[in-house]
Amino acid sequence: MKKQKSIMEIIAEANKAVTTGIDEKDIEYWVMIYIMGRAYKVPAGLTIMQAMEYAGYRFIRSAGCRAGFCGACATVFRKIGDYKLQTAMACQTKVEDGMYLVQIPFTPAEKAAYNIGKEPYDVSVLFKYYPELARCLSCNTCTKACPQDLEVMDYVQAAIKGDFTAVAEGSFECIQCGLCAIRCPAEIVQYNMAQLARRMFGRYGSKRPESLSKRVKEVKEGKYEKDFRKLLSATMEEFKKLYADREREKD
Repeated sequence: MKKQKSIMEIIAEANKAVTTGIDEKDIEYWVMIYIMGRAYKVPAGLTIMQAMEYAGYRFIRSAGCRAGFCGACATVFRKIGDYKLQTAMACQTKVEDGMYLVQIPFTPAEKAAYNIGKEPYDVSVLFKYYPELARCLSCNTCTKACPQDLEVMDYVQAAIKGDFTAVAEGSFECIQCGLCAIRCPAEIVQYNMAQLARRMFGRYGSKRPESLSKRVKEVKEGKYEKDFRKLLSATMEEFKKLYADREREKD
């Protein structure tokens, strides 16, 4: 029987560098892109990341999960004939003819240091660590920049009003790529501010699930000590088998 591939193996295989294994005679459509100002002819249908690899670039950073979850591959681009600066995740977005691409090695945004256990559950904590919130222009640039299509400006406005629940819910799917912050004229670090709001909400605003309290009690009583020690002493092959045989939740 053919061994079933794990989801991580499928993702890895789908995102292999495309610098090998492609015969040009099998490629029907091509597009012209520009990477750091240099022109490259690449097959249509590739993601920005795959197209850059096809062009000969090797990723040693800003690659991450390669599947749209980690936010590491933030990319800024323009298209010929369009003055607008656009943003995207390189692993999610397919190349288009006439793209001028620039990858960002990191997002230069400061993250405040705080102890949520010593802060009041009040809007003042958000302005204390992110005072630039008061400068929000409601221009919606942050929302337009978000590759997750989150309503970023809405949760920023909710933060200004002290609505921690709305901020937590509105920013829940944020992958912290930083594209909202680099486009913000008010220099708000939306994703870091939202993370603080989610943490405050989790600590003070949400009801503690009964299942969590039960599990914490079981851990303290040593229920999982034997299994934990077994994991610590397992070989890589044993780890793989344990992962493949793990209990899965039903769809």
